[in-house]
Amino acid sequence: MTRFATAGGSGGSAPLGGSGGLGVLDGSGKEWRTHATHLVLPAAASWMTALVLLGCSAATGAVAAGLTAAGALAVAVLTRAQGATGRRNAAIAVLGCAAAVAGSVAFRVHAAGTGPVAELASRNASAVAEVVVTDDPRETNRRGGPFPRESFVVPARVESVGTGAGRVALRAPVVLFVSGTGWRSLLPSQRVEVSGRFGRADPGELLTAVVLVRGAPRVLSGPSWEQRAAGALRSGLREAAGVLPPAQRGLLPGLVVGDVSRMDEQVKADFKAAGLSHLLAVSGANLAVVAGAAVALARVAGLPLAARAVLAMAAMVAFAVVARPSPSVLRALLMGGVAALALGTGRSRDGVAALSATVLGLVFFVPDLARSYGFALSVSATAGILVLAPGWRDRLSARMPRWFAEATAVAAAAQVAVTPVLVLMSGQLAPVAIPANLLAGPAVAPATLLGFAVALVAPLHMGLAQLLVRPAGLATGWIIEVAEHIAALPLGVIPWPGGVTGLLLLAGAVPLAVLVLRHRRPCLVALAALAGLVLAVTVAAPIVARWPPRGWLLVACDVGQGDALLVAAGPGRAVVVDAGPDPVPVDRCLRSMGIGEVPLVILTHPHLDHVGGLDGVFRGRAVGAVIVTPHGAGERDGVRLSADLARRHVVEWAARPGASWRFGPSELTVIGPVAEDPPPGAGEGAAVNNASVVVHVRWAAGAALLSGDIETEAQAELLRRGLPPAEILKVPHHGSGRYDPAFLAASGARAALISVGADNGYGHPAPSTLTALHRLGMRAYRTDLSGDLAVVVREGALAVVARGRATPLAGVPWGTARMGGAGAGRVPVLAGRYGPGPGSGRAARVRPRFRPGGAGPGPGRVVRAGSWFWPGGAGRVPVPAGRYGPDPGSARGVWVSSRFWPGGGTRCPRRRRRPTGCSARNGT
Repeated sequence: MTRFATAGGSGGSAPLGGSGGLGVLDGSGKEWRTHATHLVLPAAASWMTALVLLGCSAATGAVAAGLTAAGALAVAVLTRAQGATGRRNAAIAVLGCAAAVAGSVAFRVHAAGTGPVAELASRNASAVAEVVVTDDPRETNRRGGPFPRESFVVPARVESVGTGAGRVALRAPVVLFVSGTGWRSLLPSQRVEVSGRFGRADPGELLTAVVLVRGAPRVLSGPSWEQRAAGALRSGLREAAGVLPPAQRGLLPGLVVGDVSRMDEQVKADFKAAGLSHLLAVSGANLAVVAGAAVALARVAGLPLAARAVLAMAAMVAFAVVARPSPSVLRALLMGGVAALALGTGRSRDGVAALSATVLGLVFFVPDLARSYGFALSVSATAGILVLAPGWRDRLSARMPRWFAEATAVAAAAQVAVTPVLVLMSGQLAPVAIPANLLAGPAVAPATLLGFAVALVAPLHMGLAQLLVRPAGLATGWIIEVAEHIAALPLGVIPWPGGVTGLLLLAGAVPLAVLVLRHRRPCLVALAALAGLVLAVTVAAPIVARWPPRGWLLVACDVGQGDALLVAAGPGRAVVVDAGPDPVPVDRCLRSMGIGEVPLVILTHPHLDHVGGLDGVFRGRAVGAVIVTPHGAGERDGVRLSADLARRHVVEWAARPGASWRFGPSELTVIGPVAEDPPPGAGEGAAVNNASVVVHVRWAAGAALLSGDIETEAQAELLRRGLPPAEILKVPHHGSGRYDPAFLAASGARAALISVGADNGYGHPAPSTLTALHRLGMRAYRTDLSGDLAVVVREGALAVVARGRATPLAGVPWGTARMGGAGAGRVPVLAGRYGPGPGSGRAARVRPRFRPGGAGPGPGRVVRAGSWFWPGGAGRVPVPAGRYGPDPGSARGVWVSSRFWPGGGTRCPRRRRRPTGCSARNGT
C-alpha cells in the first residue's frame, strides 16, 4: 500500500502550495463534485478496459477499440441536438478514453507477441542476446534448500539477438532469471550480453519472453551518468547506515529510497502484520518532502512561482530516478507534476481530478499497471485520503485536537480504501493498521528527512553522513518497536475469504456495520460484544490456550523445509538445535514458546535449511555458545558459518562424541559424528549430511534422538558403535529415502517427528520411509501437516501434541478425517482420485462434499493423486483402506477399497500384476 501521508497531498500538492495536507478539499467539496467527476468515470473505465484486455489477444483489443470508438462517435452525432450536455460529454469521454486504452493495449500485446524474441520463446530455444537492464536486480527469497544460492530477477530489454538469419536489432521487454554474485552490482541502463533459454511469459504480462540465463553477464557498457549518480547516492546511504544496529540499518534505506536489499526478514514480517508495509513503498510522502524542500529554497532565493514549479518538478524527477519508477512513484510523480503545473500557473488544485488524470495517463502509456496490486493500493489509499478524510477530520475535530483528528482521519481513510484490495490480494483484514500508523507516523518524517540528508552528504563526506545517520536510527528504531509490538497483538490480522467471495462478503458487511453504528442502541451492543471478544482473546485466551503446552520438553518448529528444534532448558530458556532456513518462522516459534534466552545452539551441519534462520535465534535473545560439526571447517558453507558466528562475537565449539550438558530438565549428549572422516555417501551434499551432529536428549520420563540429516552410511556407523534407545526419534534428513531400516528399528522409538516443508521439491518424506515407520509401529508426526510439534509428559510417559497449522496448505482445501484400517488416526484428506499410480484407471473418488467442514471448492473440483494414494498437494500422506466422511462411521462416506492400496502392510493389491517391491508375505 502507499504511504498514508501521500495525499496529504495528492503526491506533493501540499508542500507546493504550503497548505495543509487536506487543504485541497477544504470547504464544501463542490469543486470535486462538479469538475473531478468528468475525469473519474473515464479513468475508471480506462482502468477496467486495460484490466480485461491485458488477458486477451491483440485482435480482441483492436475490435474493442473499434467498437468503443464507434460508440463515442455515435453518441457525439446522435445526441447533438439534445439538451443533456453533461451526460453526453461524460459518455463521449468514457467511450473515447476506453477506445484509446483498448488501442494502446492491443498495440502492446501485438508487439509483445511477435518478432524474433517471441519466436524463440515459442520454441523454448536458446540464444545469445544483448540486453539493457531496466531496473535493479531483485534478489529472490530462496529458502528451504540445503545450499545457499544468490538468485535474482532482472527486468531488461533485449536490444539484439542472434538468430539463424544472423543478428537482429530490436527492442523487446523481457525478465531475466539469473544466479550468481555478478548480477548484484548491475545498475539500470547497463548493457550486458547473456546466453540462455527463452520461454513464454505469463498471460496478461506485456513481456515478450522470460529468459533463464546461464552463467555470469558480460558487461558491454557502464550505466548512464544519471544512473551512476543515483547508484552512488543509494550505496552511500547504505554505507552510512552501516553504523546502526542491523534492523535499523536495513530499514532506513527502505524508508528513504525504497531499498530493502538489507532489511531484516523479521522486520519485514512485523511491518506486514502491523499494516506498515506501505512505508517501504516510496510514494507521495517522499516526493512531498523533496518538492517541499525545493520550493522552500526557491522561496528563500526569491524566485517567482513558475521557477518554483520548475525546480520542484526537477527535484521530483531526480528523486524518482534515485528511488526507481515503481507504480507508487509513478502515480505520485504525475500527481506532483499536476500540482506543480497548478502552482506555476496560479490555478487552484483539485486532488481528485489530479488523481484521475494520473490514472488515465499511466494506464494509457503503461497499461500493465492496471494489473499491479501496488498501483491499485497506491491509487486506493490516495483516493480514500482525498475523498473520505476531510469529512472524517471535521467530525473528529469536535471530540479531539484538530492535528490528532487529521492524523486519525488520514490513517483510517487510507486503510478503509485499501481494504477491498487487500481482501482480494491476500484474504485478510488488519484492524491494527490504524493505531500502528498513528504511533509510527511521527517518526517517519524525521527519519525520511535525515535519510535524505545522509544520502546527499555521504558521497562528499562519509564521516559527517555517519554522524547524521545516528538520529535517523533513533527514529527508525521507534518504528521497528511499534511494528514488533503491534504485530504481536492478538487478532492483529483477521482471516477473511479472499478473491471475489471475500469482496462480496465485505460489501455485505460494510453496510450492516454502518447501519449498526448509526443507531445508538445497536452501536452500544456491538461495542460491548467487541470489547468482550477482545477481553476474551487478550485475557482469557492465554489462560486456556493449549499452546505452549504445559510441561513441554521438546518442540519441532514448523519452519518449512528445514529443521529447528527447541529443547527445554528452564523457564524462558531453551537449547536450539538447528535454526531452519528462514529467520522469521524460527523467531515466531521461539516467541510463541516464550523463549528469551538460549544458553546453547547446536547447528548439526552448515546447510542453509539448518542455519539460514540463525538471525531469528539471535533476535532479541542472549545466546551462550554455538556447537558445530567438527568436519565443516574445510567446507565453503562451514567457513561462511564460522565467519558469521565471529561477526556475532559468540563462542564456537566443535562437537565431540561424549560431550554432555544439562539445562533444566534436559540432559544433552553428543553421540555423533563418530567417524574421523564422514562417509561420502551418494549425491550432492551427502558427506556434509553424514557429518551432522547427533544428539541424545534424556528427561526423567524418557529420551529423544535428534539425528540431523545423517544418511545411510552414518546411520550404519552409529548403529555399529551402539545406539542409545529413545522414545522419540527426529527422523533423519526430513524423511529422505536414504535410511537404514536397522537404524530406525534400533532406536526403539514409539513416535517419529518429521520436520518437512509442504509441497517441497525433494519428495520428502519418502513413501518408503513412511511405510518403514508404520511397519515398526512408530506414529509419524509431520510439521507440514500439523504445524509445531511438542513433546510433553502425560501420565508419566512422553506424548506428542500438535499445534495445528494456522491456515490450509497454500490454498489447497483439506481437513482432518478419521481413517479406518491399520494405523487408524487423523490425516488430511483431499477431494480427488486416489489410485496406485498417476493415470490409474482404477481409483476411488473422494467427493468434495465429504470433506470435513466443507472446505474448499464445490463438487466437481478434483485433485488428482499420484502413486500410493497421495492426496495431491497435501504433503504426500498414505491413505489406508477405510470409510471416509465428515464424521467417523458416517453413513454417507466413500469407501476406499484395499485393492487400490499398494502398501498397506497387510496384503498386496488384488491385481494381476503386483507393484514393484510387493511381497506376498508382508504386502509392502
